[in-house]
Amino acid sequence: MDQAVAASLPPTVLDWQERVRSAHAHKTPLRIRGGGSKDFYGARLGGEVFDTRSYSGIISYEPSELVVTVRAGTPLAALEQSLAECGQCLAFDPPHFGPGATVGGMVAAGLSGPSRAAVGAVRDYILGLELINGQGELLRFGGQVMKNVAGYDVSRLMAGAWGTLGLLTDISLKVLPMQRAQATLYYECTAQQALDKLSAWRAKPLPINASLWQQSGEGEQGHLLVRLRGAVAAVQSALDGMGGTMLDHGQADAAWLACREQQLPWFSDMDPSHALWRLSLPATTPVLPCTEAGLQPLMEWGGALRWVQAPMQHAQALQALAASVGGSAVCFRPGPQVGLVASDDFGFTPASPALRQVQQRLKQAFDPHGIFNPGRLGDWALS
Repeated sequence: MDQAVAASLPPTVLDWQERVRSAHAHKTPLRIRGGGSKDFYGARLGGEVFDTRSYSGIISYEPSELVVTVRAGTPLAALEQSLAECGQCLAFDPPHFGPGATVGGMVAAGLSGPSRAAVGAVRDYILGLELINGQGELLRFGGQVMKNVAGYDVSRLMAGAWGTLGLLTDISLKVLPMQRAQATLYYECTAQQALDKLSAWRAKPLPINASLWQQSGEGEQGHLLVRLRGAVAAVQSALDGMGGTMLDHGQADAAWLACREQQLPWFSDMDPSHALWRLSLPATTPVLPCTEAGLQPLMEWGGALRWVQAPMQHAQALQALAASVGGSAVCFRPGPQVGLVASDDFGFTPASPALRQVQQRLKQAFDPHGIFNPGRLGDWALS
């Protein structure tokens, strides 16, 4: 590395580079970890723990430009608080899943909250980032403005890679102003009635930001929550025409927070011998027969995201069911009696030969010795 460039880098980044170079030379696996709030996800958690929380803080924030650049170990809650003080937010409503969640973990996991279907995913808000690859090289991708690029936008490739391709250092994100008006409507209906309502509303210019349907009791009946966000006039017009019962703000905020953090009774009362499955489906998909004992899936994102509780033995059946309608199914969280299992049994949808080849080539380019989070996403990420 050029001495002038090295002199301009923070000491923590230089130390990280040296540790990665040593791990590369000795083929020592590293387990990249921030607050550990998402340790439940993935096939294996192996290697020496590489704690990123020592590299924390906001590097630059320009509210007028809607851009913030932060260090990867920055607590996610601290960033959100700083944005809120300026009337801005991370529009994709990222889940924390614990008090220690970091910005780097947010990007690496690529998980978005209830508003994802309306505003986009984590990757859509990544403007640029810096990372250390598996050979200890510091690489920069993107910048601090949204623009068209020739070829693949590598910075967005890191969203959802779960740290298997590189160690994130600095991240630039697009932020948005908080909406001026917000309201949540409540409806009693079955799952199919909820899907029908949401389908009809999609054809209208309504400021729908999020939706949630969950079962009430043991029958088919449940309740649908719809969150409206936008200009005051737009929200008021929607309230006048959509019917339903408006919840008070405190009750609504608590419900959406519990939904985002999977703290609703539907999640917390899960059978400990079951796993939580995440089905990504076309929003127009009707109710699917994919549960047992009468427990119906919880639905978000206008029906495009459905949570299912089922034993690990149902992996192939769930994946086949999701694939039959053009979707996918993956084990999101094993129950406490399930534990972490071998990657072949964890519930990842098998990749096609062509996709697997792309994955392996990317892994070889960024991490040739496979030292970063080996096996976290299955066997393709081992080398």
